[in-house]
Amino acid sequence: MMLGAELSALLRASNPLRRPISRSWTCLPCRHANYRFQQRRGITTSTPGDHKKPYYVTTPIFYVNAAPHVGHLYTIVLADILKRWQLLLGNTDAKLLTGTDEHGMKIQQAAEAQGMTPQALCDTNCQTFKSLATACNASYDHFIRTTEETHKEAVRHFWEMLQHRGYIYTAKHEGWYSVSDETFYPASAVQPTLDPATGRKRITSIETGKEVEWSSEENYHFRLSAFQDRLLEYYDKNPDFIRPNTYMRQIVQVVSSGLQDLSISRPSTRLSWGIGVPGDETQTIYVWLDALVNYLTYAGYPFPPGQESRHIWPADVQVVGKDIIRFHCIYWPAFLMALDLPLPRNILAHAHWTINHAKMSKSTGNVVNPMFAIERFGIDGMRYFLARDGPMTNDSDYDNHFIAERYKKGLQWGLGNTTSRLLRPRRWKVGKCVSWATQGQLPEETDLDMEQREMLEDLPEQVQIEMDNLNPRKALDHIMGAVAQISKYFQATEPWNMADRVDPDQPSELGHVIFNIAESQRIAGILLQPFMPEKAARLLDMLGVARTTEKRSFKAATYGSDRDYGIPLIKLGRGVEGTLFPPLMTYD
Repeated sequence: MMLGAELSALLRASNPLRRPISRSWTCLPCRHANYRFQQRRGITTSTPGDHKKPYYVTTPIFYVNAAPHVGHLYTIVLADILKRWQLLLGNTDAKLLTGTDEHGMKIQQAAEAQGMTPQALCDTNCQTFKSLATACNASYDHFIRTTEETHKEAVRHFWEMLQHRGYIYTAKHEGWYSVSDETFYPASAVQPTLDPATGRKRITSIETGKEVEWSSEENYHFRLSAFQDRLLEYYDKNPDFIRPNTYMRQIVQVVSSGLQDLSISRPSTRLSWGIGVPGDETQTIYVWLDALVNYLTYAGYPFPPGQESRHIWPADVQVVGKDIIRFHCIYWPAFLMALDLPLPRNILAHAHWTINHAKMSKSTGNVVNPMFAIERFGIDGMRYFLARDGPMTNDSDYDNHFIAERYKKGLQWGLGNTTSRLLRPRRWKVGKCVSWATQGQLPEETDLDMEQREMLEDLPEQVQIEMDNLNPRKALDHIMGAVAQISKYFQATEPWNMADRVDPDQPSELGHVIFNIAESQRIAGILLQPFMPEKAARLLDMLGVARTTEKRSFKAATYGSDRDYGIPLIKLGRGVEGTLFPPLMTYD
């Protein structure tokens, strides 16, 4: 069936992925044999052989002085998407590390305030973060705790090696110290303010707004200043080391302005909850030096001689919030350079979730309980929202209304509705249309059919480019853009009217429409697996895609590559129970 010129033009104009339409028609098997996006650009799936080690993704380890908030959930989900993407590509050895940071003055003070020992507080609060990682369906391979003896041994060895190489010395240190931030600030980085609640005068960090106090003490220092030129040279040679690039520019500016040596211990009289400095019981190792080594601990540090190439370090991607990029992008690389250890390949930083444009903070109580959010919107509903609207360079405001709108428009009314309209009618047979199309038994495509087909052929490549650039948000935008476009195609072609005048058991122009819609759902389902693992799996089950790695891999997202689906693997019930994305629960 040919559409009117006006309708065809309207749909082509509304498609941002539109490519020029080829007038020559080729049967699907021949097109598949010459699949242009693989031939033209050499894009193929990654395999474990592409890496000499497992692909290694980390989250920051989370501080356990208070309960997690939705910002922690976002970080975990972002890292999990990156790990699951590697699994989709075929990197079956991909690893994800998360965990908790359990030392430092904040823990010590929080435990005292609650009448608990620091260890008891850590044991209790650690479980809330572990429960969150499980609740959000994070495919983590290890949950590390800095109170583990294995980690303590790694930190002591790391310290001794820095000391052995002459990068540690003792000196008196004076400066403005923030207990909340666990760091010293120079005079240029603090300012006098008034506590809005009490009117009390105080000194706070300009960067974080946290209160600081003057501190003067004798402790150990790391020769950070010695690495200024090496760091700048590394940034210059590795311009994608920190992503997005906005954060790279910030770090380069900070380092270019000069680095001071870093205080890396605290007197045990002030801070007893931590790892003691080897050979000096009067000092406790600085919590950030302790914490950063966790990424090496899981990798097997200290590495046995001769085995350096057989561990999973360096990390391929380390996901961090923008408030800790200084620690991960300046201190951490300098520590590693000092010991001639490889640097992480990429640091992926993200911005903050805000409420009424104010940063979420455990200390102020301006937080969203992630467990409540998961219960209300479902884990894949939350994962979808966080990935689609998650802040990268600019902070994003969090609001339940935004989540509900994303869910309804993109998932319930978009992906879910199209799936139901495709699979529930008995006026066409999806399996037969798949067979006819993949065997070249259908009549010539219309212009609009070709346009949808070419869009779907290009989609995997577009998604892979964004994922290679560590931009899951844009990758998801491409997927959902294709879902929206195929919904318009569904409405424009009106296959229910076409079905009135064709034999459902004979190849016809209806087959192209049903096949394109089915392929859009199948390809989207495959590509959505890292983002929404449970819902994507159910979608593929509904379509009848075999539950094998081969049929649900990135390679299988090629248009027309699966000739054997179309009969659901699960019963398609009626009403809410049989719906991929049921209506959200309402609250007064």
